[in-house]
Order: sequence, then structure tokens, then C-alpha cells
Amino acid sequence: MDIFIGRGKTARRAYGIDEIALVPGGRTLDPSLADTRWSIGGIEREIPIIASAMDGVIDVKMAVLLSELGAMGVLNLEGIQTRYPDPVPILEKISSVGKDEFVGLMQELYSAPIQPELISQRIKEIKSQGGIAAVSLTPAGALKYGKVVADAGADLFFVQATVVSTAFLSPESVENLDLVKLCQEMPMPVVLGNCVTYEVALNLMKVGAAGVLVGIGPGAACTSRGVLGVGVPQATAVADCAAARNDYYQETGNYVPVIADGGLITGGDICKCIACGADGVMIGSPIARAAEAPGRDYHWGMATPSPLLPRGTRIKVGTTGTIKQILRGPALLDDGTHNLLGALKTSMGTLGAKDLKEMQQVEVVIAPSLLTEGKVYQKAQQLGMGK
Repeated sequence: MDIFIGRGKTARRAYGIDEIALVPGGRTLDPSLADTRWSIGGIEREIPIIASAMDGVIDVKMAVLLSELGAMGVLNLEGIQTRYPDPVPILEKISSVGKDEFVGLMQELYSAPIQPELISQRIKEIKSQGGIAAVSLTPAGALKYGKVVADAGADLFFVQATVVSTAFLSPESVENLDLVKLCQEMPMPVVLGNCVTYEVALNLMKVGAAGVLVGIGPGAACTSRGVLGVGVPQATAVADCAAARNDYYQETGNYVPVIADGGLITGGDICKCIACGADGVMIGSPIARAAEAPGRDYHWGMATPSPLLPRGTRIKVGTTGTIKQILRGPALLDDGTHNLLGALKTSMGTLGAKDLKEMQQVEVVIAPSLLTEGKVYQKAQQLGMGK
């Protein structure tokens, strides 16, 4: 139902992850019986978690570790890893500067040219160590370096921007990315995003996407909502795009996974997203807290180095444990940021969901009081009061 903002404007009520809760059903099951397997682009994983294509989150080593643990990481091919043969001193410099110097330094460091040979090298390094070579480029980067990615033999190709759509208007007669052609010609599956509406998600599926990323600006390291005012609360965005997936499947028999991307910190957040219809999630800051993460206690957005309109921020996430402890446990923390797989399995057991398909069908209620409780908890944490 539309709500009147004023006489000349109506709006639809949308909900964030903090505003919903999951309702136990008529049965429970042992968490060990919960099947969390999912598939994207023909690649099956036990853990429905993809680590974000951010320089503070994924490098070659982390991509390989995530693959070994049953998850997946996406390497940013327009970042530090493909601009510098040795990214270590660059990452150390990023983590060492103060807040006032950060954006200027990032713009300087990211002005170094992307080296196509480093794109090939990083992909081959991941594959040679047995990892899944999932990589990401912006639409402009896909136009320029798509052939390099194809020749290097990547396993999955993510084409990501703040907003991706199948219709693009430009005053200039420049070459635009043909998504249909890209999906048809790339030798590996292509995942497209990001979007937040039923119509755009459906159109991305129709052009041949092997997966669709959902979420604009909800993440801790992204400030698109603050700078641009663009975005839809994640629970509503996921539910809308999942409806597009279901309708597309009914029409074509082709099931295209929906991946909730951004704003997800705890196991509970991940469970709620799947209950809203997501097949998997993409997370950044929880992975950036791993001892093996390249960010050295920091996490920053992909749009931070923009020379025209920086839209990211650097946040200090610290180090809380190994990537194994964060994904599979044993948990050292009780705040929901460790053993994310265990949290998902336990939630599925509590709700009686045997697999992710059943998890997508559990009852969801609107619980705005949870949002208030969360803010109270965050304030207590800031004041050093714990729980």
C-alpha cells in the first residue's frame, strides 16, 4: 500500500533486515541435518557465502582459503591486486595513514594503471592452488578486460557496479556494454549486479545472468545511500528480486540464484536474508576481520578511490579470529560474527528447515522493536557496557 509523503508524492513502505524476525514453525530438527548446499554457475558450495570483491577482503591467499572451507571469494580486478606486482607495501600504506589523508592517498594509489598481465597472473595463481577463480570487473572494466579474463580461464565472472541495468542512456556515442552478448560469449558464467527491484532483476535474468546481486548501499564500507540517496532496505529488495527469480523459473525452467549483497554482519542477518528469498549472501566486513584478510584490520569501499565522487569509507574492523573460526568455528565471540555456518544450521534446525529452499519459506514477521533493541545494544557496546 502506498503512503502519502505529501500531496505530490507517494511511497511504498520497505523493510530492512533489522526490522524483521523469523518465526519457528511446527517442527524442529537437529542442526546436523540442515543442508546448506547451494549452486551458482554450476559450482556447488556447502556455505552460501561469497566474500565481497574488495581489496581489504580478498587477495589470492584468501580466495584459496575460502574455497577450501566451502565458501567462495571474489577478487577485484580493478584494485590493488592488478595495479601493483607486489601489493603488500601498498596495503600497508593504506592501513597506516590517518583519516584526513585517506581519500587523497587512495585516489593516488588507484590512479596507477591496471596491468592486464596481472589480471591473468592472479587468476592463474588462484587456480594453481586449487581455488575457485571468481573475479569482478565494473561494466567499463568488462568492456576493456573481458577477453583477458576469458583467456585466463576464470571460473566465475562478476560484473558489478553500484547500479546495473539493461538500459543505459548516454549523451555520448561511446561503446556500451552489451550484457546479452557478454553472457553469451564469455566462456564462464556471468553474475550481474547490483539491483534492488523486481523489474531490473528480471531483466538481468533474461539477458543471461547466472546470478543476480541484490543491494545498493547497505554495507558498512559503502556510503552510496548517504552520498546519492539511492537504495532500498535489504529485506524488501531481496524479497522483490526473489519474486522475479521465481517468476522467471516458472516461465523458463531456468533457476537464477539471488545473492543478497551488503549490510550483513551476523549469522542472524544471513538467516533473515535467506528467509526473505536469497539463495546466498555476499559479505565484506565480517571477512575483513579475519587474521588472513589483506586489509590489515581495515575495510573500505570499492568507490572510495573515485577521482570525482568518492562514495566509500575506511572502517577499522580489527581482527577477531581466523577465517575458519569466522566461517565454521569454533566461535570465540558470542555476537554472531563467528561460525556463520553453524549459526545458519542452528537457525534452520530451530525453524525446521531441512534445506535452503525450505528456509526461504519460513514465516517472517515485522518486528520494528528489534531495530530499537539493536540500537540500544550498539550504544551500550560503544560505551563499553557490553550487554
